[in-house]
Amino acid sequence: MAKKIFSSLVYAAVIGMAGAASAAPDVKIGATFPLSGNSGNAGKSAMAAIEIAAEIINNPHPGFEALPLGAGKGLPNLGGAKIKVIPADHQGNPSEGQSQTLRLITQEKVAGIVGSYQSAVAVTSTATAERYGVPFVVGDSVAANITTRGFKWTFRTTPVASDFANLYMVFLNELKSKGQEINNVAVVFENTDYGVSVAGTVRDAAKAKGFNVVADIAYNANGADVSAQVLQLKDKKPDAVIFISYTSDAILYMKTFKSLDYMPKIVIGDNSGFSDPAFIKAVHELAQGAFNRSAWSVGPKDSVSWRINEMYKAKTGQDMDDTSGRDMQAFFVLADAINRAGSTKPDAVQAALQKTDLKANQLMMGYQGVKFDATGQNTLASAYMIQLIGDHYIPVYPESAAQAKPVVPFKGWK
Repeated sequence: MAKKIFSSLVYAAVIGMAGAASAAPDVKIGATFPLSGNSGNAGKSAMAAIEIAAEIINNPHPGFEALPLGAGKGLPNLGGAKIKVIPADHQGNPSEGQSQTLRLITQEKVAGIVGSYQSAVAVTSTATAERYGVPFVVGDSVAANITTRGFKWTFRTTPVASDFANLYMVFLNELKSKGQEINNVAVVFENTDYGVSVAGTVRDAAKAKGFNVVADIAYNANGADVSAQVLQLKDKKPDAVIFISYTSDAILYMKTFKSLDYMPKIVIGDNSGFSDPAFIKAVHELAQGAFNRSAWSVGPKDSVSWRINEMYKAKTGQDMDDTSGRDMQAFFVLADAINRAGSTKPDAVQAALQKTDLKANQLMMGYQGVKFDATGQNTLASAYMIQLIGDHYIPVYPESAAQAKPVVPFKGWK
């Protein structure tokens, strides 16, 4: 009897080892964001969204079958391998972004990377990935130079500055056609790669569409006082003010608006700080009626986006914002490419990304699809205008996506 028991135990051990040997190893994907510092809240929100995406891919959750890998069986073409997210905190520092990208590539041996929130960090991080020949999918950073350097390993899923600038001008002209007097605009921007790049694009688009740019105001990101800038706006009296700002700056501007009793007719935030849940929590009562741009909407109950938002709320206690959504979409795109490649070899993943052709109904964001051009830019990215009503943003333009009509003028705190 003892011999039989021993034999059974040996057999079970052998079978167990065989099962362990046949299990596909995890596929590592790096995620580099500002998890500390002034933009730490935005980075943590993006990381939470990416972790939820990995959970959807790794394990079955009813209702996500329309998404590539939404069946929750891991990566079928790699033997059902699970995805392991490897986080990296670049602290909003371009040099640290470079160092963290290098760590992810050389020490963690990731199959690909997503990131980075700040455009200045995305510029240095993607340069490192390019040098080492590892795919980097940018989900949120919009500075034009990220995809104009001839890189072959950088891919960007998000709409870019030119898309947003044109959207703002079309929207303003739409309001103008309905009786609003909108002739003069101001552009207020933080002075890193993100602000400078986007401001230039917005400025050019405004002039091309017949608007007068009466104030062009740069400021130091993460400064402690913007009174001088707000006084400039009061003096120039623009009809619309377009902000290209990160979270702490956007909050500071709204507080300074109130303290100096300044109320422009229209406020437009270029996402980033204005979409951060920390902005809404801190100053939504001061920023009523502010417009923003977005490609994210919670959508109707039981839709894919609604289900994702429910998972996000359960994890974080708040609704998902556009920036986190764009990062999640980038992660899904990279994971899909790795699966189609059937390999974690960089050149195979790169080739699969180049062949990506996802349709709108395969996405959780409101893009027309995902298809990359020779520069690595998604040619099917798109967005719409949203407006802060109460403590939520509501889609207001175009009409096909609107849940309410835009309200003008900006109400602020009154």
